[in-house]
Amino acid sequence: MSEKNREETLGLTLTALLKARSLSMRKLSSLTGIDTASISRIISGKQKAKLNHLETFAFHLGVPTAQLFQAAGFDITMPQPEGHSDIYTSISSVQKILQSSNLIDHLFTAELVQKELIKYEQYALTEEGRQIIIDDFPSKVASVNGTGPFIDGLKQMYLQFCENDNTSERRALLGSALLYFVMSADLIPDYVFPLGYLDDAIAVQLVLDRLNQSDN
Repeated sequence: MSEKNREETLGLTLTALLKARSLSMRKLSSLTGIDTASISRIISGKQKAKLNHLETFAFHLGVPTAQLFQAAGFDITMPQPEGHSDIYTSISSVQKILQSSNLIDHLFTAELVQKELIKYEQYALTEEGRQIIIDDFPSKVASVNGTGPFIDGLKQMYLQFCENDNTSERRALLGSALLYFVMSADLIPDYVFPLGYLDDAIAVQLVLDRLNQSDN
């Protein structure tokens, strides 16, 4: 696809999404923090969209990131690494893929995941949030066939969350990761292998880091 065709495809895609959601470019600007002039130039093809632009648009327009990457002409098909079992067992190995990839901005993605986790912390302390975790976590694990770089960590978090001697702070942190896994729409679609599991892996790692800090 030529550069001109890529810009036209992305512009048409963004225009259609804005129309479907009854959003103006000005409103999208206020949601994303990207100035209206830049959005206008991206849509008209006068400015090339950066990866963080696409991620931000996808997040606030409620579409898979891959949809906008494809519209912008990025090749999201990634080869499955040999010995891929490590990808399903190691959070750190998956993050290395993310950091070395030009497709996803690691820091930007981690920032969005952290914002989602904060939303869930207080909800995890409510009876409704607790019940969702208790009832829905086992079936969600089963739905992904018990595999993923984040699953072992989440299973441990689930067991710890169910313990009675947790502080409120610890229960909120544990619950935020569990609710993210059970309820949140993925910031990175699962079908973009092997990147699709990364936001879940990042959520686990962020919570583990905070738990370690609180224990020290």
